[in-house]
Amino acid sequence: AYPSYRDYILRGQIVDATNGLAALRANMERQFQDNRTYATVGAFTSPCLVAATQLVVGSFQLSCSVTPSATGYTLQAAGSGSTAGFTYTVDQQNNQATTITGVPGWASCATTWVMKRGQVCP
Repeated sequence: AYPSYRDYILRGQIVDATNGLAALRANMERQFQDNRTYATVGAFTSPCLVAATQLVVGSFQLSCSVTPSATGYTLQAAGSGSTAGFTYTVDQQNNQATTITGVPGWASCATTWVMKRGQVCP
C-alpha cells in the first residue's frame, strides 16, 4: 500500500512542476511579444531570471537551464525533498523532456513530461 500512496502523492506534486513551467513559459512569450527577445532588455528582466525565491512552486525550483537568448530559452523545474530526482524541461518550441533519477518504476523521457509511474515514453 505504501508504494501506491507514494506514487499518488508524487503525481499530485508533479502537477506543480508542469503548471509552473506552463505559467513561466507564458511569461517568456509575453517578454518576447513586448521586447522581441527572450533575453533581458534594459529594465525588463527576463522572467526566468528573477529572484530564485519567486520561482518556487511546491517542491520544485523553476529556472532557466540555459541563459535566454534573443530567439530561445529552456526552462527547468527541479524537484527537492520528496520530488528529488525529478527534473522537467520545456523550451520555446514547447519541446518537453523529463529526467528522473533514483526513483524506482519511473522512467525518463526525452519527448514528453512523465506524469505517472510506468508511463511509456512515446
